[in-house]
Amino acid sequence: MFHSILIANRGEIAVRVMRTARRLGMRCIAVYSDADRDAMHVALADEAYRIGPPPAAQSYLDIAAILEAARRSRAEAVHPGYGFLSENAAFAEACAAAGVVFVGPPASAIRAMGLKDAAKRSMEAAGVPVVPGYHGERQDPAHLAVAAAAIGYPVLIKARAGGGGKGMRRVAGPADFSAALESAQREAASSFGDPAVIIERYLACPRHIEVQVFADAHGNAVHLFERDCSLQRRHQKVIEEAPAPGMTAEMRAAMGQAAVKAALAVGYRGAGTVEFIVDASEGLRSDRFYFMEMNTRLQVEHPVTEAITGHDLVEWQLRVAAGEPFTLSQERIAFRGHAIEARIYAEDAGRNFAPATGRLTHLHLPAALARVDTGVRCGDEITPYYDPMIAKLIVHGRDRADALGKLARALEATEVMGCVTNVAFLAALARHPGFAAGGVDTGFIEREAGYLTAVAPPHAEAVGLGGLAAAGLLGATAQQHGDPWERLTCWRSWGLASYRVGLLHDGASLDVEVIAHHDGRREVASRAGAVTLRVLSIENGAVRYETDGAIRQARITRSGSEFGIHAGGQSTFFGVADALAAIEGEDAGEDLVRAPLPGLVKLVKVQPGQTVAKGDPLVVLEAMKMEHTLTAPRGGDIAEVLVAAGEVVQEGNVLLRLDQP
Repeated sequence: MFHSILIANRGEIAVRVMRTARRLGMRCIAVYSDADRDAMHVALADEAYRIGPPPAAQSYLDIAAILEAARRSRAEAVHPGYGFLSENAAFAEACAAAGVVFVGPPASAIRAMGLKDAAKRSMEAAGVPVVPGYHGERQDPAHLAVAAAAIGYPVLIKARAGGGGKGMRRVAGPADFSAALESAQREAASSFGDPAVIIERYLACPRHIEVQVFADAHGNAVHLFERDCSLQRRHQKVIEEAPAPGMTAEMRAAMGQAAVKAALAVGYRGAGTVEFIVDASEGLRSDRFYFMEMNTRLQVEHPVTEAITGHDLVEWQLRVAAGEPFTLSQERIAFRGHAIEARIYAEDAGRNFAPATGRLTHLHLPAALARVDTGVRCGDEITPYYDPMIAKLIVHGRDRADALGKLARALEATEVMGCVTNVAFLAALARHPGFAAGGVDTGFIEREAGYLTAVAPPHAEAVGLGGLAAAGLLGATAQQHGDPWERLTCWRSWGLASYRVGLLHDGASLDVEVIAHHDGRREVASRAGAVTLRVLSIENGAVRYETDGAIRQARITRSGSEFGIHAGGQSTFFGVADALAAIEGEDAGEDLVRAPLPGLVKLVKVQPGQTVAKGDPLVVLEAMKMEHTLTAPRGGDIAEVLVAAGEVVQEGNVLLRLDQP
């Protein structure tokens, strides 16, 4: 076994690898960009080396810089994690040339599976079923359009390199093909340095089921059962679970055998995941699954497999890389219960899951209720340079219903402030009866988006606590005795003190009136309803209060002028209204098109003087390796274009101005 290991990654996966490596007695070496100098993975490492500025291309993708860090630290092995260089054959070869063990498959296997078109051709030759489609070399748009028509719409355009939903577009008909192809190619080139695509038949009721495989250097290969990753948004996984709902023993055996056959066909070694798309229009059938791709690395969702099998997959990786043979045969690998993983992201579900940035001013992750894998702490910043994942919650139950209940409780106990997150969206998913029934496919989130992203009206108690916090009245309780001159808050020599505050919730204003009684009761009235609260104690944001004969608890957090009320399993966020802002015209913002998040301008599709209609595309912005098309807020003429392709913009920057109507 190795004595020292360099983790060529950042964030959650770097911390995860360190946890196992340290348990095995290894010295852990981290690398970091300037944006990650104070990051959690750096703080936890035995040593850490700077590898460049924030952009990944100049740091975490810089092979020379990483190998120089390995040389300086005398690392024996390099673990690539996932993403970045984890599936880069040139990196695997460079490690070998530098005398450092690459914890992953041989470069030949990475190349064989690295390009989807070549991989599918080799899988067809090996007898593994593949999705009907075009996997050829010709990439001219006219040829691809003909191929799409021959396959039959709808089709799926997919980048042949990489994964994670980047460079992937669903096309409903020929009229949309050209624009979708251009966008997919741009995103593929930006994310993977390769604009080439493949085209496949789009299945009407698809499920995404993958199989975890392992192979050693002695000719042994096994699988560790399946994971269902069908709950996706924009082709990126949101919730993963194992085993797959509705899976039969016959289909599990067929998929496991196909996955092992795929690994052996390319001389695989280490951890890998063979991903299948399943036509579930008639349920799960052993003749309706098709090879999509093989991820030649550890997956983000590997903890659900660890939860049901009891095996540490990172330890398996390290032992295989060190040359050890498997000690378990396929027959001795079993699973127990059900596991689910939810990915908590800094993103706005109500804005088509746009990535968000910000500093985490409050972070409470429920380690007592779930396994928590994270690479951030309170005070860390979510930047536009990398994937905006905050944490993963992994739960394990005796069955699926038990695991779902644990997931719901863990999400209810999760508290994040400082940036927008998808926690409420995940909680809605966990409670959705359709998900609970197991009848999901890759289109489930899109179909149920209205329900899943709806913002519930604030509860009267949450408004009451928010109003007291905004008015500065939380600390003025009936427990404060003594001379009223020593506690001037809320005291009046005649009558009752009355306060009015303006809150903001989900972009709408909320007028709140607070009447303070001498005995510590606070009457709070708003359109959410009336409630009487008596604050009994408050310490470090933890509030005990009494209302209607019941004593309850809440946590109140603050980030700037925003308050978070975490009570009853829900988090409600309020801003404090700026009275001066009301004098601005309601429609003033419609003349300006602003950047909704920091990013790189990839394309400007209009010019001054051009007439546009509401919804027309104006600017293509790339943020966190995903493209976001900004559209016209109304019809009119373009008065001014203030940016050009290649410019980096910050959230709120004005990109375009429309003539006033």
